[in-house]
Amino acid sequence: MILVQELTKQYINGQWVVGDSSKEIKDYNPYTKEEILTIQAASKEELDHAFIAAKQAQPLWEAISLGDKQLLFERLETVLKARKDEIIRWLVAETGSTISKATIEFDSTVNIVREAASFLTRVTGEILPSYVPGKENRIYRTAKGVVGVIGPWNFPFLLTMRSVAPAVAAGNTVVVKPASDTPVTSGLLVGELFEEAGFPPGVVNVIVGRGSEIGDAFVTHPIPDMISFTGSTEVGRRIGELAGRSLKDVALELGGNNVMIVLEDADIGAAARAAAFGKFLHQGQICMALNRIIVVESVYDEFVEAFTEVVRGLKTGDPSDPETFVGPLINNSQVDKIVAAVDESVLQGAVMHLNGRVRDCLMEPIILTDVTNDMPIAKNEIFGPVAPILKAEDAAEAVHIANDTPYGLSGSVFTSDLYRGVEVAKKVKTGMIHVNDQSVNDEAHVPFGGEKASGIGRFNGEWALEKFTTVKWISVQSGYRDYPL
Repeated sequence: MILVQELTKQYINGQWVVGDSSKEIKDYNPYTKEEILTIQAASKEELDHAFIAAKQAQPLWEAISLGDKQLLFERLETVLKARKDEIIRWLVAETGSTISKATIEFDSTVNIVREAASFLTRVTGEILPSYVPGKENRIYRTAKGVVGVIGPWNFPFLLTMRSVAPAVAAGNTVVVKPASDTPVTSGLLVGELFEEAGFPPGVVNVIVGRGSEIGDAFVTHPIPDMISFTGSTEVGRRIGELAGRSLKDVALELGGNNVMIVLEDADIGAAARAAAFGKFLHQGQICMALNRIIVVESVYDEFVEAFTEVVRGLKTGDPSDPETFVGPLINNSQVDKIVAAVDESVLQGAVMHLNGRVRDCLMEPIILTDVTNDMPIAKNEIFGPVAPILKAEDAAEAVHIANDTPYGLSGSVFTSDLYRGVEVAKKVKTGMIHVNDQSVNDEAHVPFGGEKASGIGRFNGEWALEKFTTVKWISVQSGYRDYPL
């Protein structure tokens, strides 16, 4: 991989500058453990410079003609596609993504950019009638202003661009703080792409810094009008609290404890294959990944057998090998946390049905049976290649188990009766759920987001447009009113 010098710097107001913090951020390949690059971290002063640049650029950007903006977004898509192979290599090297996962992520990002470009002609207003004679009520929709985007490390390129592209298309400017584990794919590459496409300085800025040094300041800074964050519920709560003190809007896509419910009339083979994909794609390090598989008792053993057969065929190893489906976890602390949850759940009665080996950051798939909802491996978000399979007496109990969690992001129901599948899906308290498909689904024009502790707000399509804009009521009186004075 050819390193681009700018990817070790900060991107502020169209310039690549060396960070002036005394701290460094080292970027490692999670599979080889090799250092990819070292970035001199940004300080609070540079964070301030980035937000000031974004604020100064915002009214100029919003005022640029529609035609010029369309040309810029067309160039962005062209540049993005031209650098496909490079971006996929970065995702493999920096995040441990397999080639198949990185390709899925890239293709979804193209769709996000294309959908965002359509916002340019979808920022519309309304004219409403009035009870006051001679008055016209006009509703104008405009940009929020400056948006702070905090990128994640699991699907870093897609989930950062999912906020940046729509926000910019709606007329906002952006400051991105990438995840420390993936500073390139969750931020710096995004800045490079917007620069190469010719967007004006200050429209997109990227600040790489440690959360301990600039994390709170990023949220509490007086300039950003909104904070968009994708990550853990724990960090999301902190961001919500900090933003709430100054009444800033937030878009929070947080953790999940997603279920697949397999009913007694399901196609077991199809359900098993779907479950393997939804559980083990990107090693289970996806907010939408299956966390629990709940199977009705009458087909439990049949499902476990079919699922195990599929999972045994999944190759674990080098993510750059096209045949690999399960690559490394992002770091050793994630591995340690998952292993501890598995061990504790086994002590509480879970059965180790398939015991995958653990080698450094590589975890072969693990299947646990006889799991109950109070065990750590079912109660907490796993974010790793462990599949807990729970047993339910019937559909009603399966729904009860599914809802017995503070989370509500995604889910799945398998059944041969589509009407019944929809009725069961309605009863699961979650923002998204899929009948006869697994839980990992994301389409650029469809609302994405969760309930309860899984977040606030919706991304994608018209719901993102709503989130990244604000409305203003301007009434126009055609004749002077006669006031009862």
